[in-house]
Amino acid sequence: MPAVFCTVGGYKLSDKKLVEVKRIVKEFPVVSSVFGKSGDIVHALSDVSIHINEGETFGLVGESGCGKSTLGKVLLNLIPPTSGEVLFEGVDITKLSERELFTYRRQMQIIFQDPYSSLNPRMSVQQIIAEALETHKIYKTKSETTERVKELLRKTGIRPEFMNRYPHQFSGGQRQRVGIARALALEPRLIVCDEPVSALDVSIQSQILNLLRDLQSEMNLTYLFISHDLSIVRYLSDRVCVMFLGKICEYGATKDIYDNPAHPYTRFLLEAVPKPDPDLKKEKKQILSGEIPSPVNPPSGCRFHTRCPLKKDICTQETPELREVNNRLTACHLA
Repeated sequence: MPAVFCTVGGYKLSDKKLVEVKRIVKEFPVVSSVFGKSGDIVHALSDVSIHINEGETFGLVGESGCGKSTLGKVLLNLIPPTSGEVLFEGVDITKLSERELFTYRRQMQIIFQDPYSSLNPRMSVQQIIAEALETHKIYKTKSETTERVKELLRKTGIRPEFMNRYPHQFSGGQRQRVGIARALALEPRLIVCDEPVSALDVSIQSQILNLLRDLQSEMNLTYLFISHDLSIVRYLSDRVCVMFLGKICEYGATKDIYDNPAHPYTRFLLEAVPKPDPDLKKEKKQILSGEIPSPVNPPSGCRFHTRCPLKKDICTQETPELREVNNRLTACHLA
């Protein structure tokens, strides 16, 4: 059956599911830390199900510690889930052997959050980008590999004559461009962008974001874009998923969620976004209060109920299921 296309924000999007995450649970045992004592379990992801369509940007937002980055790593099978499935074009990659998974690695890459620690300081830019090409034996000769490195540097806005320099000789924005070039080297179909601009100056952020959009259009890339910055997610994403303490609050089309949020947590997040309007400064904003739950001992019922001013008795007793509300999926008894 051929893929069906729809237009969102001027771009043509396919309804073909490239990645599907089904009922993912991820738990980490606690050895000893501020989270709890030895023997405790950190519930990082609890029954999470999403899908990402080919060619779209899927935004993943929420406060620090909500499980965003963990979901990105599980989706790439960098860390195995405790239970659940990760389907890449219908194949559960969590069940593959290392040898079988090796062929899928070419199609899935990641851009890390910190450009200062994600690049090996002992390797030149040429070596960093060429490493994946050599590992997968993409080219037969070294000169072909070098030409490909130069092409990737040009594509990401770095002068090819700088390829023999080391990471410490570049600015933060330039390093992130190198990280993007490395992610593009194997011509992947899916790239997980794990807060790729949060460590950069605001003036540089827009350059990197525009670069990512241009590359997506040119190379038909699919992005999972992880961020806590709702303004950035709104600019880039076709669909958005909002998470709180390892659970999905709601997800759907970006416009629907930003224009008319259904979940109280989403409304509070959007309320906290600064607005460049001096008249709005006079308005009193609602601020989240109440106890912040622990991922070691999450509350019963809705995990947001300890901070929700709208909670009812049912919120403390029953876990809300994701259901369709106003053209999006929402996990709230009151929506």
